Amino acid sequence: MQTLIELYPFYPALLISGVVILGLLVGSFLNVVIYRLPVMMEKEWQSECRYILELAEVGADEKPEKFNLAFPNSHCPNCKKEIKPWQNIPVISYLLLKGKCARCQNPISLRYPIIEAVSGLLSGILIWQLGMGYELVAALLLTWALIALTMIDADTQLLPDQITLPLLWLGLICNAFGLYTSLENALWGAVFGYLSLWTVYWVFKLLTGKEGMGFGDFKLLAALGAWMGWQSLPIIILLSSLVGAIIGIALMLLNNKGRDTAIPFGPYLAIAGWIAFLWGDHITRSYLQFAGLQ
Repeated sequence: MQTLIELYPFYPALLISGVVILGLLVGSFLNVVIYRLPVMMEKEWQSECRYILELAEVGADEKPEKFNLAFPNSHCPNCKKEIKPWQNIPVISYLLLKGKCARCQNPISLRYPIIEAVSGLLSGILIWQLGMGYELVAALLLTWALIALTMIDADTQLLPDQITLPLLWLGLICNAFGLYTSLENALWGAVFGYLSLWTVYWVFKLLTGKEGMGFGDFKLLAALGAWMGWQSLPIIILLSSLVGAIIGIALMLLNNKGRDTAIPFGPYLAIAGWIAFLWGDHITRSYLQFAGLQ
């Protein structure tokens, strides 16, 4: 790492390109996580329910098929043909295959290259903003986790503990070394991040009898607080509300959905958190100057 830090001022374009390519490759893996992790969670819940109810497992006489992030290998959902390594090059393979399976010509969803491209683009922005260093390595992990959480929540309205809780602990560990803020600020950021949305949840439920958000949202904001400190929470909440209002209204207009339609809040928290991570201080200072408070 020290060598890369020393080389960065001399070969910035080369190292930025390397990080972008890494982001593209990780984006390909994120597509697997986004699809398979919720399925794995559902299978686990079904198994636990059957155990509690003392029901036999479905296909108990058969050898269960291994299903995790590594197995089975990626394959076409239509013809089940295994995807070869050269057909799985991020973005490029999609373009060469013209968005279709090489065997059955079934269309491949555009979301796969989009997620890969977004992962590569955001990774490039990070090294451009942060330079080469340990801050970049940790920020890449944060960014990739937020991409996965955004898409999983958008698909299933779930924010898996398997991602949010390690993210929270990683933020505290990073700031134990003062990487982004002090450990004290990070600790109270996690506490206040969780309690702020927890309070909103219960106030809303007592007033309306409905659940306005899930517990995963509390954990995600706690994780963001652990990474950036308690001072970042107001700007994250304000930005997430703004992003949520804009995207939510647009989705309701485009899809003709009513106001009672459940819209996941996790993606807005993730987007706002990433923006605040890089530019939160600048946004806050600009607002205070505009308001004449600084």
